[in-house]
Amino acid sequence: MKKKYISFEETKRFSKLITSYLNQTEEMKPFYGFFPLIDNFEKQIELKKETYSVLNRQVLVASLEEQYHSVAHSTAVKKNLSLLKKENTFTISTGHQLSLMTGPLYFLYKIISTINLCKQLKKAYPKSNFIPVYWMASEDHDFEEISSFRFENKNFVWSREPAGAVGELPLEDLKPTLDAFEQQLGSSANAEFLKDLIGRTYRASESLSEATFRMVNFLFGEYGLVVIEPQTNKLKTLFKPIIREELTKNSSYKKVTSQIEQLIKEFDPNYSPQVNPREINLFYLTPKGRYRIERIQNRYHLNGTEQSFNEAEFLKLVDSQPERFSPNVILRPLYQECILPNLCYIGGGGELAYWFQLNSTFKHFNVPFPVLLLRNSALLYTKKLSKKIANFDLQVSDLFMKRDVLINKKIRQISKIDLDLTPLKNQLKKQFTRLHNLVAQTDGSFKGAVAAQEAKQLKGIEYLEKRLLKAQKRVLKSDVERLAVIHELLFPNESLQERALNFTSFYLELGVDLIPNLVGALDPLNPDFVLLEY
Repeated sequence: MKKKYISFEETKRFSKLITSYLNQTEEMKPFYGFFPLIDNFEKQIELKKETYSVLNRQVLVASLEEQYHSVAHSTAVKKNLSLLKKENTFTISTGHQLSLMTGPLYFLYKIISTINLCKQLKKAYPKSNFIPVYWMASEDHDFEEISSFRFENKNFVWSREPAGAVGELPLEDLKPTLDAFEQQLGSSANAEFLKDLIGRTYRASESLSEATFRMVNFLFGEYGLVVIEPQTNKLKTLFKPIIREELTKNSSYKKVTSQIEQLIKEFDPNYSPQVNPREINLFYLTPKGRYRIERIQNRYHLNGTEQSFNEAEFLKLVDSQPERFSPNVILRPLYQECILPNLCYIGGGGELAYWFQLNSTFKHFNVPFPVLLLRNSALLYTKKLSKKIANFDLQVSDLFMKRDVLINKKIRQISKIDLDLTPLKNQLKKQFTRLHNLVAQTDGSFKGAVAAQEAKQLKGIEYLEKRLLKAQKRVLKSDVERLAVIHELLFPNESLQERALNFTSFYLELGVDLIPNLVGALDPLNPDFVLLEY
């Protein structure tokens, strides 16, 4: 794959928060731990080694072995599960919702960033072991967000009523969606592979969690990726002290609220939090649903139900059934770092944005804050499309423009007439400057009238400029249409390709070479957005 790069800042499609982090500005430094540089991982290793207990490691390994017991897994995964027993073994993790058919294309980029970082760390620190981990967000309950994916300009949607944690959803009513998708795939060799993949995962599983586990293991098992299902009694037992404190002292609410105030004061007065904390950042899981916990008049209520508990009853449930207590987006990162010997979390811009709210919470609970790494972002396109881009002399930065802005820019460039009336507007402004000076020396009461006339005439020229551009776009209609097609292929519906398309769109073309090519092309420590020609 041929590579081109552009900085995240230059794309103009990422937030000030993320670009400030990548630029390591002084204002951002209080809100994270070590920046993702190879040398900093030595410090993170020592920090985690001091705080991660033998008990936690034993429980983790036992839980993972139990989870993999009924799933065929590769030699690389077996080796990594064994290595996790050693105190010099650490994890690099990423996480994602249980999206249908893995959801957006960037799901692959997250996992590949994780796999590749482990390789780089092993070269830098050969005495330690580094295991890539995919954390299944099986306790989420936002069904709408995970229930569809896009393939060949079609959305394939799983229609059902949402209920509770998505990981526990049965798959009987998913069959019509799978049937429709398989029909759309066609009958090529690569399409048959994808159908076989669906058969081995969704059609062979009872729940969404099981299907996702099988699919990710099938796609990435040869790279040693370890998949973890966090919703277990054994793993939640390790989190019980924090659950109890959350219920009785509201510690995370206080710490996150304070850090949001600090971000507004020290980073940006216009800062808007990615997530807002609740007084209790836990849900309660039952077979019927996932309910927000609220404390009202010394009783714990399950929001949306009539059920409530006194403190003694609820804390007794924490001890006996900790798996019923589900951390929300505020506490889930803390849970993850408690149970994993983790050094680094790899996520997208939205994820890192809420992690930046949590540093003080981690300090309060004496859990090391992980290195935060922005996952790789990529734009894939064919050699054929690359030639079309070159024919229009489009620069990398041009591609990331909004479609209308790009088309207007190129039409002006390729037109045989000058459509830019800026010189005329500048000349008019000079004339009115002279007129303003004249009014100031004679009768100031004309000041408003002159200003109004200036605005009217400038607006008239701008209107004429837009009309001329519109007329020229009609003359160059074929160029406009070709530019629109190019941009739509790169940015479907004006969105980043990685957020709009599913990996299956590219698997039909590249087949089994897709993932190895991406593994070879993506560098997790390169801070730029990469464009990949295949």
